[in-house]
Amino acid sequence: MNTTQPGDLIDIDSLLTAAEREFRATVRDYVDTRIKPNIAGWYERAEFPVEIIPELANLGLLGMHLEGYGCAGRSAVEYGIAAMELEAGDSGLRTFVSVQGSLAMSAIHKHGSEEQKQRWLPEMAAGRVVGCFGLTEPTAGSDPGSMQTRANRDGDDWVISGSKRWIGLASIAHIAIIWAMTDDGVRGFIVPTSSDGFTATPIPQKLSMRASIQCDIDLVEVRVPDSAILPNARGLSGPFACLAEARYGIIWGVMGAARDSYLAALEYSQQRLQFGKALAGYQLTQAKLVDMALELAKGSLLALHLGRLKDAGRLEPHQISVGKLNNCREAIAICREARTIFGGNGITLDYSPLRHANNLESVRTYEGTDEVHTLIIGNHITGIPAFRS
Repeated sequence: MNTTQPGDLIDIDSLLTAAEREFRATVRDYVDTRIKPNIAGWYERAEFPVEIIPELANLGLLGMHLEGYGCAGRSAVEYGIAAMELEAGDSGLRTFVSVQGSLAMSAIHKHGSEEQKQRWLPEMAAGRVVGCFGLTEPTAGSDPGSMQTRANRDGDDWVISGSKRWIGLASIAHIAIIWAMTDDGVRGFIVPTSSDGFTATPIPQKLSMRASIQCDIDLVEVRVPDSAILPNARGLSGPFACLAEARYGIIWGVMGAARDSYLAALEYSQQRLQFGKALAGYQLTQAKLVDMALELAKGSLLALHLGRLKDAGRLEPHQISVGKLNNCREAIAICREARTIFGGNGITLDYSPLRHANNLESVRTYEGTDEVHTLIIGNHITGIPAFRS
């Protein structure tokens, strides 16, 4: 075991640059000192701590992978490292950074006019403006092409009506990127959440992502000017380009939740005595720890490889699906297995694995379910799209 980086079974640390390791140490220290001591309470109270938004901004983590407009312009690998460290704290808090940066800010950065970029991105990077990303609908999750939300021209304005569901941050957001069907296909709009007819309602009684905000959005004849439309986004390729950014971050992030669960189980097994010796001294416990460490190493190596490809401009959509499918699947298995080492104590918020596992039920579902990513990879392998019969 690498003594400087517990959990790094195969010395992946040696593949990082000194600058990458320094950046990781900064984010990890923040998570260890600010997030981990408080996350159990936030999770139990189903509370998203809005007070951390300026703190994340001060660390340069909002839109960190974007260039210009007050953004940090960090590499894809650095963005992944930050996602991993944040999710070691909690998936819901990493999700905030993802929704703000990879979805809302990315939509404006990729598809917006220069005026829109200048207006919104510096404020969002500074955490003074929060954004959300309205794509998913009550009956259109994996199939956004069937969305019912509609935007119609009315003189110089657009009038938007419809509904969205599972929209992160919507109730605290200042602007929403709303995707709607038009006579010209799917288009994106920057919609101030203070607009008449816009209502965001947090979804209650969640068993997952409790330290995060997900909402229903109702749009009843919401009127926006023509300047609200994202001029460079036409069709589903617009939102899909943003989803690719978020999916990439998930590949790294879930390995943070897995690492935290594994290390918690390892420490507990070395301290907990049963039948006269530490749990770690039993063969079955060691088998569990070895299996967790192996999958953690493979998933982390996959994330780093895909990050290097992304920085080289060679990352392909099916490769993002490989990472999202594999790492979500293995991370949730690691967290569940880690929980077993704690026995009954593992179902309390005194320990992190079950909280991580519960969160990963959401992470495994959003930005493309296992089934969707399986079919994306299957289409790449066979050349035959199997999404519809």
